Amino acid sequence: MGILNVTPDSFSDGGKFVGIDQALAQAQHMLNAGASIIDIGGESTRPGAASVDDQQEIDRVLPVLEAIVQRFDVIVSVDTSKPSVMRSAAAGGAGMLNDVRALSEPGALQAAAELGLPVCLMHMLGEPRTMQNDPKYVDVVKEVTDFLKERVQMCRSAGIGADQLLIDPGFGFGKTLSHNLELLRNLGKLADIAPVLTGLSRKSMIAGLLGDEGADRIIASVAAAMHCVLGGASIIRVHDVEQTAQALKVLNAVEHGV
Repeated sequence: MGILNVTPDSFSDGGKFVGIDQALAQAQHMLNAGASIIDIGGESTRPGAASVDDQQEIDRVLPVLEAIVQRFDVIVSVDTSKPSVMRSAAAGGAGMLNDVRALSEPGALQAAAELGLPVCLMHMLGEPRTMQNDPKYVDVVKEVTDFLKERVQMCRSAGIGADQLLIDPGFGFGKTLSHNLELLRNLGKLADIAPVLTGLSRKSMIAGLLGDEGADRIIASVAAAMHCVLGGASIIRVHDVEQTAQALKVLNAVEHGV
């Protein structure tokens, strides 16, 4: 899954792809490099990010979504928590919903059930503006696992099929470095619930592992992505598609043969 943020303030690529031409060029680049899914985000969820209203998010996402769907044969995911954006995205040709709030916003669960699209449910402790202010858990693996089990069950009760659900432990969303590492070590427990999507690409936990906030995070991000695949992740969400796809080819060759 290649990340395409059409925002001015995302943590790694904010402002780079806000125009349709730039967004299409980046989508083409990621597809050529090996992406199977393009994930469009119209509201930054980095720590401290400000919220945007429904119409502003729609205005950012929909023109890019429609242009990509018209030009390329690819699944397009829309990263949103807002029911109105979900409905607009589905009408515009989106093939998947990716919600950092796990359909907990008012009306989101109903909208997703009505739309019938695959949806990824993510765990987040708190809200983007405050989630990294001293997050605490008694047992991070159990608490994240229990939350995602509960959200999956709520989705099933609302009529969303098991084959339409994915889960994301939410690396960096209300977690310290030690919390993130503990979740990484236990991805298999999450994969028993539903197919797992992971996103560690260029995040601050990568810089924390490297001990250098200004370090280039690409190689370390690719290494983390490969660990996720080995741990049972079905989809890896990344900025650097070419480098990740190359590493995945090597991993697949070793694991399954050329």
